Amino acid sequence: MYNRISQLLKKTVTDELVTVEGWVRTKRESKTVCFLELNDGSSLKGLQAVIDLETFADKPLLAKISTGAAVSCQGKLIPSPGGKQAVELAVDSLTLHGEAPAESYPLQKKRHTLEYLREIAHLRPRTNTLGAVARVRHAVSYAIHTFFNERGFYYVHTPIISTADAEGAGEQFQVTTLDLNNVPLLEEGGVDFSKDFFGQKAALTVSGQLQGEAYALALKNIYTFGPTFRAENSNTRRHLSEFWMIEPEMAFCTLEGNMALAEEFLKYIFSYVLENCAEDMEFFSTWIEKGVAETLQKVIDSPFVEMSYTDAVTELIKNNAKFAFPVKWGSDLQTEHERFLTEEVHNGPVIVTDYPKEIKAFYMKLNPDEKTVRAMDVLVPRLGEIIGGSERESRLDLLTERMVTLGLKPEDYWWYLDLRRYGSVPHSGFGLGFDRAIQYITGIQNIRDVIPFPRAVKQADF
Repeated sequence: MYNRISQLLKKTVTDELVTVEGWVRTKRESKTVCFLELNDGSSLKGLQAVIDLETFADKPLLAKISTGAAVSCQGKLIPSPGGKQAVELAVDSLTLHGEAPAESYPLQKKRHTLEYLREIAHLRPRTNTLGAVARVRHAVSYAIHTFFNERGFYYVHTPIISTADAEGAGEQFQVTTLDLNNVPLLEEGGVDFSKDFFGQKAALTVSGQLQGEAYALALKNIYTFGPTFRAENSNTRRHLSEFWMIEPEMAFCTLEGNMALAEEFLKYIFSYVLENCAEDMEFFSTWIEKGVAETLQKVIDSPFVEMSYTDAVTELIKNNAKFAFPVKWGSDLQTEHERFLTEEVHNGPVIVTDYPKEIKAFYMKLNPDEKTVRAMDVLVPRLGEIIGGSERESRLDLLTERMVTLGLKPEDYWWYLDLRRYGSVPHSGFGLGFDRAIQYITGIQNIRDVIPFPRAVKQADF
């Protein structure tokens, strides 16, 4: 393994012989010198490799090199006379590993639209934008694991294939090995899932929460971080069919502790990315959305305002004329409402609590008023909801009653109800959509441009 370009750009000039491996971004030639800009994905900036044409013997090799070619160069770092970099590589030897014919290579030195780059998702990480996104995804992933590890949480791998619908919405991708041309049927009609691989109906998970609760009620504080799936027919800039979720779950924890952790969590990962991805964040602020780094810093510096759903609706009703979707008590808040609360009312992050039970999931704890639940949504300027969570219903009778009311079969959740039969405690948790968080951090408008290979309605290429 040789030095990465990001490391070499920080070095001072020495007599040390170094080897650089990467892909050619640009090639320029004069009568006496050939300049190659090499990039290996470790930074936005590339390293300039300088080849002396008067001493370099293999001219036919140079002729084969063009934008996109994979090469390795060996030489010494020397002072760069140009103003764009402190050092450059004086090449002694050059190896061409893979050509990229200019007539067919789809990434030439010009600005490509993000829509076009989705059509070549296998090559788009070589661009500045998608390379920067990949580095930020890595940094935020590392920060998430570090945050929870430092606080004594255990990382639990919850199943990707599940027989329980954690949201109760039915928007699941079914998993089956049945012959779809000859599906076994029951005498009374319907599919005979006893003949399927698992002997029952199974689907890709929409959330690891329910299984996470089981481990929280044994290990106290846990978190999951993995792929989740929703068969939701939403062809928008904010929706994916396959996305990543972070879901902490804490035993002996009420809604208040849940809110405090959510605020601390967001501030930690935003601070980490600003500190460790400064070059990439400057790129996003310059080319993607002006001031995106300042937005993150403001969230870090601001106390999160807490307000009940009822108070939020009261405030919104005063301004109903401004909204495409007017609000009334019982309405689910839309993005325009959430942004209004953060950008116009409080000028900073807001945590809305105690939503009507009719618009929230079955597992959320019922308040004494029996009309609202101990739910919370964390709202941030420019996006709206970034985290959703709740205190979980720990009382067996009320949880069972809620399931029946919503048309769920308690017997399908027998193991989940057992958690309330045996050693039940107050417990809470929340979910952060990782890809939507990356969208917020980078300022990129379409969520399909912040995940390596997007899965959405009518889109499963690559």
